[in-house]
Amino acid sequence: MTAGDHLLSHPPSQPEGLPAAVPEARPAAETPTAVTARLGEAGWDRLALAGVTALAAVLYLWNLTISGFANTYYAMAAQAGAADWRAFFFGSLDAGNFITLDKPPAATWLMSLSVRAFGLSSWAVLLPQALLGMASVAVLYLAVRRSFGRPAAILAAIVLAITPSASLIFRYDNPDALLTFVLVAAAWAMGRGLEDGRLRWVILGAGLVGLGFLTKYLQAYLVLPAFAAVWLVSAPGSVRRRLVGLSVAGVIVVATSGWWVAIVQLMPASSRPYVGGSANNSVLDLIFGYDGLGRIFGQGPGGGVAPFGSGPGPGSGFGGVPGIVRMFNAQFGGEISWLIPLALLALVVGLVVHRRAGRTDRRLAAYLLWGTWLVVHIVVFSFMSGIAHPYYSVMLAPAIGVLVGGGMAELWRLRDRRLLAGVVLAAGLVGTAAWAFVLLERVPLFLPGLGIAAVAAAVFAGLVLVLPAATVDRRVQRMALALGLVAALAGSTAFTIATTTRALAGGDPVAGPLASSGGPRLVGDFGTTTDTALIDYLVANRGSATWVVAAQGSGNAASIQLAAGAPVLTMGGFSGTDAVPTMPELQALIASSELRFVLVGGVGGPGGQGGPGGPGGSGTRKIATWVSSACTAVSVGTTASGTSGGPAAALYDCAGAS
Repeated sequence: MTAGDHLLSHPPSQPEGLPAAVPEARPAAETPTAVTARLGEAGWDRLALAGVTALAAVLYLWNLTISGFANTYYAMAAQAGAADWRAFFFGSLDAGNFITLDKPPAATWLMSLSVRAFGLSSWAVLLPQALLGMASVAVLYLAVRRSFGRPAAILAAIVLAITPSASLIFRYDNPDALLTFVLVAAAWAMGRGLEDGRLRWVILGAGLVGLGFLTKYLQAYLVLPAFAAVWLVSAPGSVRRRLVGLSVAGVIVVATSGWWVAIVQLMPASSRPYVGGSANNSVLDLIFGYDGLGRIFGQGPGGGVAPFGSGPGPGSGFGGVPGIVRMFNAQFGGEISWLIPLALLALVVGLVVHRRAGRTDRRLAAYLLWGTWLVVHIVVFSFMSGIAHPYYSVMLAPAIGVLVGGGMAELWRLRDRRLLAGVVLAAGLVGTAAWAFVLLERVPLFLPGLGIAAVAAAVFAGLVLVLPAATVDRRVQRMALALGLVAALAGSTAFTIATTTRALAGGDPVAGPLASSGGPRLVGDFGTTTDTALIDYLVANRGSATWVVAAQGSGNAASIQLAAGAPVLTMGGFSGTDAVPTMPELQALIASSELRFVLVGGVGGPGGQGGPGGPGGSGTRKIATWVSSACTAVSVGTTASGTSGGPAAALYDCAGAS
């Protein structure tokens, strides 16, 4: 050993009193060039993430308040939750806690907190949904980058951001915005768990699914087949370990889904509000009835269940006739179908290309996860006989984005080796542009010429992409790919921008241009007007009553409550058909001075199709008859107009009524 070797093996001790030398942080094998490359890659990732999030921010935050309170049904619950913590917990429609939403309360929790922080306004009510949209785009980018790389992640995030149903829901106060975010986040957690097999990621994903259940009940469980399949097939470790992980996830899903339900079910009915939408004041009835199996087999609030496939069902007026082509019909087509064929093509390509990959291959797992997600949602939404709003299709958008992003990146890489990949890529882009042309032709007065221009651009790009990669300059190939993608996304982008530029209202909002532009749908289906003189009169004469007035249906009640800032007793819940209050219950509230004023009519009138006290309208007629005979009619302003063309409501003062 030389002296130099000895010094390298045993460095001399430091002189007393001097600090030890700090070792170099960079590994010896890593060159300065490698460090620069690594930092540059991270910088590009951050820039891409910021870019797609900024795109979502522009689409979802710009002109956010154009729709006012949008769906006033959820806005009134947000106002109630901001005013009263019990109403916050239960998801009550009013701070007096008479009746709840016909949905679980998680989405209104966020809106109520926003209203508490910023005061009651449409901006405060709608802001949480816009932020959830931005977060969904960002998390989807992170999930796809880990499986397919940055270019695929950018394309997937853009596809989600410019999907018309997404631009609608992330600017609206329906619960689907929170549902979309928590399930995308759950998929991201599942992807992390597939990488190392750690149960903490499985637990996180299962907990997020449970939060989704508290947002929209059983709809959240539509992702469970995808999660279970990919964990059993692609998770590292033995079969026993994978089964254990799946069992743990199942327990977590049940626990996080059921805690709120258990509290409400175990609480005496007299100590909580009535469960809106249920037939017997039970959350379980709502879960497995109107909000659960009723959506599949056909059922209204408190109604009977029709046999599966027996007819179009009560939801056909919203989503069209059930069937395999429903996602492409006049109702759903413009909301979601623009890229469904391309996504399915990408799924087939991905499964074929990776058919011989190892069980834990990251890309194969991603195709299995998101492909199952997409197929399950398409099948359920296409064949459900109950209420099927087209905006439900926002849940397809994340899977479509991932498959399109991953599939296009896959085909682009394969072009260098296989001519067939270029042919498939070109065919996918041209076919997508052709379908966009069909959808745009359904609204012929909206941007005429865009469809044919998109097809022409896609054909031109396709002619370049089918040529052998070695014969065309690489920059020309990239420009052709970019042109083809722009052509494929043009129609969806136009519908999304049109959605952000107009007001939306009611329980069945529709994405895309106005019906006056030739579209088959109306802007909204539900709305009320309330005279300010009525509001002023009710507030001034409320006295010590808990509720400023009782009104049938949320259409009448919500507009008054939001304008007055005081609780309104919503007779019959959302549509005015729930069996509450009965006439004795209403009389008891009046006798105890908790209620003074009652609005009669406004939702089909006393002879409507259902209402408080029971189905068929008998309870409504009895209440209307008693109120009109025992109470004093009040003439103030124009009172309130009916909803959806119904007759005007009449105001009665029931103070001292016997």
